Amino acid sequence: MAALAASFLSMPALADAGFQRWVSDFRSTANRSGINNNTFNRAFQGVTAPDPEVLEKARYQPEFTAPVWDYFDNRVHEESIATGRQMARQWKSWLDRIERAYGVDRHILLAIWSMESNYGEILKNDRVMRNVVRSLSTLAYADRRRAKFARTQLIAALKILQSGDIDVHHLTGSWAGAMGHTQFIPTSYQAYAVDADGNGKRDIWNSVPDALATAANLLRKNGWRSGHTWGYEVTLPPGKFPGGSLTLAKWQSLGLRRTNGKPFPRLNEKAELKVPDGREGPAFLMTRNFFVLKRYNNADKYALAVGLLADHIAGYGGLERDWNRPFTKLSFAEKQELQERLRTFGYYDGPIDGKIGSGSRAAIEAYQKRVGMTPDGHPSKEVLSRMRR
Repeated sequence: MAALAASFLSMPALADAGFQRWVSDFRSTANRSGINNNTFNRAFQGVTAPDPEVLEKARYQPEFTAPVWDYFDNRVHEESIATGRQMARQWKSWLDRIERAYGVDRHILLAIWSMESNYGEILKNDRVMRNVVRSLSTLAYADRRRAKFARTQLIAALKILQSGDIDVHHLTGSWAGAMGHTQFIPTSYQAYAVDADGNGKRDIWNSVPDALATAANLLRKNGWRSGHTWGYEVTLPPGKFPGGSLTLAKWQSLGLRRTNGKPFPRLNEKAELKVPDGREGPAFLMTRNFFVLKRYNNADKYALAVGLLADHIAGYGGLERDWNRPFTKLSFAEKQELQERLRTFGYYDGPIDGKIGSGSRAAIEAYQKRVGMTPDGHPSKEVLSRMRR
């Protein structure tokens, strides 16, 4: 037993020693990439062990596969829309300049800002924001699947530090190294970062103008079409449809129409049909700008959420045909109330943020089991009504 206890006690020290050897060996790689020893020493000062929370997040594979409505309900809601409109007023003069310089619609930039960092609120959360150098070193050292990516991003992060754009204490990001208001990984920062406010630093952590201009620069350089939309919600006639990209004129000849009754403005423009919730849910014809948004995050749901949220912030309204939810939807404030009541009843200890993640769903399911409801974990009007009683 004494020997076993000794082995457990020695494990962290051995792990730390291995990590420190890895850091020492990585110095030569950094030097060959143009990183001087002063920058390297500053970056790794106090970084003596891997970050266990980074490895936990890297290993975590959620069992719950979110249905499409769950993704959008947590991102496009009353709070994100209202805050986006407030930010549009607060940063109007800068948004005017950025829109003129890059040709990217301000509402798209505001929607990206919301999606990436909740308009910067996430940067204030010490439980989320971490030392980028330590996070990437942890992944490069201990995560075989992400090691190559992490080494590349770590070199880029060291170059950012060496450039003087940010100091080592503010070089923070997510567990995977995404940084600033608009969550750029280091290599994307190097490719697109902009000093919009003219202070000599490309500071996406502390300068909202720099962060929004950086996002606009990425979209413009990847082919954003100024004055064009990301896509159209459409109605589908019966029958099957071809895959791939067709002109809007061709789609129109196949019987597809805009749900708001308006004509397509450019019939020669090409678009691709997307039905993320099946034929019973909303359908969309996606134009070039939708696929440019995917250069920011290569996921259909992400690009669509940005487009839908941007339209809401701009005042264009929401979907004509809603998602296929198997329950009655709650408002954002009602979801917060649901979380509060779950906490009061002892089922939930997470944040009261109106976002229904795995913790909230598990708490709802536990409550449903307790009161004899179907334990589906859905944040429904039916569950909240039962709790109110």
